[in-house]
Amino acid sequence: MTARPRVGDGQRRARLLRRHLLDGSAGHRVTEVADAVIGLHATVPSTVHLAAWARGAAPDPQTVETALYDERSVVKQLVMRRTLFVMTRPVLAEAVGAIGPRVAASERTNMLRDLRRDDGPDHPEAWIERAREAILAELSDGAALSAPELRRRLPEFDIEIMRDHGKSYGGPSPMLPRMLNHLAARGEVVRGPNAADWHRSRPSWTSMSSWLGAPLPHVDEAAGHVVLVERWLRRYGPGTEADLVWWLGTTKTAVRAALASLPVTEVELDSGATGYLMSDDLAEVEPVPSRALLLPGLDPATMGWRERDFYLGSHGPELFDRTGNGGQTAWWDGRIVGGWVLTEQGVRVVPLEDLPAEARDALAERADELTRWLGDDRPAPGFPSPLMRQHGRARPSQ
Repeated sequence: MTARPRVGDGQRRARLLRRHLLDGSAGHRVTEVADAVIGLHATVPSTVHLAAWARGAAPDPQTVETALYDERSVVKQLVMRRTLFVMTRPVLAEAVGAIGPRVAASERTNMLRDLRRDDGPDHPEAWIERAREAILAELSDGAALSAPELRRRLPEFDIEIMRDHGKSYGGPSPMLPRMLNHLAARGEVVRGPNAADWHRSRPSWTSMSSWLGAPLPHVDEAAGHVVLVERWLRRYGPGTEADLVWWLGTTKTAVRAALASLPVTEVELDSGATGYLMSDDLAEVEPVPSRALLLPGLDPATMGWRERDFYLGSHGPELFDRTGNGGQTAWWDGRIVGGWVLTEQGVRVVPLEDLPAEARDALAERADELTRWLGDDRPAPGFPSPLMRQHGRARPSQ
């Protein structure tokens, strides 16, 4: 039996830096960055801009705003892991085709559970279909409306369901905004213009075809899984089956079927686990000279794998919250070595291990660069890590 090729942690880190455009190369477009990581996390609005800055594609926040709202070359969409991503149009179609049905079904199931409560409508399934038709009719002429505006225009569907009665976190849940997420997962509506600064979110909603200027191309579920798995292996590989299942937010069955249809090679990782690479991508990647990186919370490089020891080490408890959201991280030589916080005075790096003078100086210089880039803006962290809580958070965005 032929031994499996071995891909060590150092080589994995080199691939991460090269493939994610974290190698110091410059002159990238926002679309190139989005494709390099198969979508920028967008749950926290500032993550998109800061992740692009870290990869040399955002000389200022407006560069990303232009790509999002003027060129519309990248689009926000709720897809993998029911998470909001910013993707190029081809990846958008693939993700909506592959993952959208699963997310849409989950959203519908959750809505039906609540609509069937005592204060819900008599016919929940019919209510969902009528609400869908009413929303799509309001947006059919290319209008861009916020959720509150849609609620005012559609009073018949502006209902609230009491959830978790008697509990501190309970209260009325408006259903129309949840319908918007359901329709977004189906690829029928999309987040349009943002009525807030770049680091805050006040989206309007519009029809997908109006926003794109054409219908979203159809990609069936199985084909979408295949192309997304290949994209992931070329940008994040090698990785395990568990990494792929987690990143996609899909099933083992779907991942195994996609792997079986692709020309992949099993490789042995330093952890002893079995990883996968595309069979034409086995050559070693040139190591990247040591460099300092400051990445935002939920950056794709931090959140790209379920099994993260090869770049995270033992720092998970300080840098991830209890639900698995990665905070703001400081990197040296392809590894996470600490975090950073944003204060009134600017960016401050908080190391979690002893670092050579070269690393400390480079991280301090990078912190100064980010401080200048931010100017007077102070984006609020969406999911502050324990380190960020301990060492102080910036005031909320105004």
